[in-house]
Amino acid sequence: MSTETESPSYTPKNGFDRYFEISKRGSTLSREVRGGFVTFFTMAYIVVLNPLILAGGTDQTGAHLPLAALAAGTALVAGVMTILMGVVARFPLALAAGLGVNALVAYEIAPEMTWADAMGLVVIEGVLIAVLVLTGLRTAVFKAVPTQLKTAIGVGIGLFLMIIGLVDAGFVHRVPDAANTTVPVELGLGGKLMTWPTLVFAIGLLFTLVLFVRKVKGAILIGILGTTILAIIVEAIAKLGPSITNPSGWSLNVPTLPEKIIDKPDLSLLGQFNVLNSWSDAGVLVVLMFIFTLLVTDFFDTMGTMVAVGQEGGLLDSEGMPPRTREILLVDSVAAAAGGAASVSSNTSYVESASGVGEGARTGVANLVTGVLFLLAMFLAPLVKVVPFEAASTALVVVGFLMISTVRQIDWSDYAIAVPAFLTVTLMPFTYSISNGIGAGVISYVVLKIAVGRAREIHPLMYGIAALFVLYFARGPLEAWIL
Repeated sequence: MSTETESPSYTPKNGFDRYFEISKRGSTLSREVRGGFVTFFTMAYIVVLNPLILAGGTDQTGAHLPLAALAAGTALVAGVMTILMGVVARFPLALAAGLGVNALVAYEIAPEMTWADAMGLVVIEGVLIAVLVLTGLRTAVFKAVPTQLKTAIGVGIGLFLMIIGLVDAGFVHRVPDAANTTVPVELGLGGKLMTWPTLVFAIGLLFTLVLFVRKVKGAILIGILGTTILAIIVEAIAKLGPSITNPSGWSLNVPTLPEKIIDKPDLSLLGQFNVLNSWSDAGVLVVLMFIFTLLVTDFFDTMGTMVAVGQEGGLLDSEGMPPRTREILLVDSVAAAAGGAASVSSNTSYVESASGVGEGARTGVANLVTGVLFLLAMFLAPLVKVVPFEAASTALVVVGFLMISTVRQIDWSDYAIAVPAFLTVTLMPFTYSISNGIGAGVISYVVLKIAVGRAREIHPLMYGIAALFVLYFARGPLEAWIL
């Protein structure tokens, strides 16, 4: 297992250096700034995507949330919570509205109540997780997970990052009639790399890899910026537009120079939540099931993300624990509640933070940079939209490669741990969910250890975690029965 990166002998340059442990972790201010920029560019899409997902749903009254207010709130909460993580936990882990959770809120929870009630449940979930942190239970659960299984979580997230990058860039597509074919995904469109955006991504990725292999400082950031410039040129010539209107177009952001750079943010959704009405309107059992689903998803996604980012930066101790674990988990819990309070869904730690760590970030200083950029995004939303997925995704593929290298630390000759590790690694990318991979790994670990007569090696808390995941995977029939 990697140990915390630290310079053999160091002398803090000033109080700022001493507090954030920049020299101690073998980093520099320039590396932290570069890492902060890279993390922002690989996460900036959330300022556009989260509003699209939430605004696509309706509550029981048929109401939609306004796009402009969602975009401003998404950037605001991401910025504040990312800075808070940097200052309190001093760990290079950025936060923003969680994908998957926002879809759950928009398409499953909101239709059963009002938007204010749905966001109130997110606030309740965040408070509950904070209580679990303050009582020490969340940290205890984290420690109970075996070190090799934590390693597998990091490897799985590396593969997950890679497939996110390939899908976002259009290099991999879902087959339109997958039910009638033998494969669910394909290369490009129709099995061919036939679009300009895909070509831009491929060239950008090769460019980034060349810089990376040659150990050029800022390789990932230079790759994103260089690919963006190429994308702007291609769009200016080909006039492709977005993939929504043109299958051969750009995935989300169209790389064109904006007419204006500054725009006034709409913060009208802040504080529009209610924690009481949902219990009577939707029913206690329904509300409890929704809260449970939100809680489990946030609880274990963060654990996996924290391990992956710490593993990439060599910031884990011999037990696979990052520094200031309690502070990391507490800020993450506060972010969940803050997202609900701002009506932008639960905020959580982002695995894309590993891209900044891959660029050299090792401390919370990178978070200060990323957080400030998110706050500026409230006003500079037109400029943020210039960077397309096809450019930002190059970082995810490179970092995915870096993260799978720790797979050699798993004892593949011990099937009782190798099989759970295998399930963890493979199910994350194949089910597009960190929680699903962790759940499969935990359940199989407990079952197989018992099966080979090694039950004494199982931490008592692992039984409870496995039971929770059984309920989590069974929530489909449970929800059908309750609803």
